[in-house]
Amino acid sequence: MLKAADIMTNDVATIRSSATVSEAVKLMRARDWRALIVERRHPQDAYGIITNSDIISKVIAYGKNPSKVRVYEIMTKPCITVNPDLGVEYVARLFADNHLLQAPVIQGELIGIISASDIICKSEFIELPRTLVLEQELQEAIKKSREICANTSPRSEECAAAWDVVDELQAEIAHQEAKQLHKTAFEEFCEEFPEAYRERQFDDWCSG
Repeated sequence: MLKAADIMTNDVATIRSSATVSEAVKLMRARDWRALIVERRHPQDAYGIITNSDIISKVIAYGKNPSKVRVYEIMTKPCITVNPDLGVEYVARLFADNHLLQAPVIQGELIGIISASDIICKSEFIELPRTLVLEQELQEAIKKSREICANTSPRSEECAAAWDVVDELQAEIAHQEAKQLHKTAFEEFCEEFPEAYRERQFDDWCSG
């Protein structure tokens, strides 16, 4: 799966919170940036962000003088940040849930910025949909689980752990496709090997 680090833009600009909006606009125009990351005042401080939408909706729309308005007056701080190891589909979900168009990529410090355009233009969701990848992973996980159970025992800890992975993959596929999962692969395995059923501390592996 592609990660945020694979599609983010390393060329990211920062600006002081005390700078004017006019200065921010000049910086944006210089490199055709749509957002600037607002610098932290100290290492424990949070990052902020100012976007072209902020400037349009909070300055231009009200006829304010951009030379008189400071970045800190219209920025978002703290802003939502993205871990570089986060999968692209989860970045997309984060953007959708929070109505984001850009977000800084942080790993201790600022290392890049990721935008909705990066997700659309640089990811492989058209050529290789996530559900297809998950289906491939699922079939491999089922095969591996059966091999582990055959080499150990249907009641072994290794067998249980392997089927946990399968359950997670099936649940994710069901979520992606908005479908209800009627029978898991492990439940089908239990029908073949009833001895695989045993009590767990939380839920039963099989339906009966």
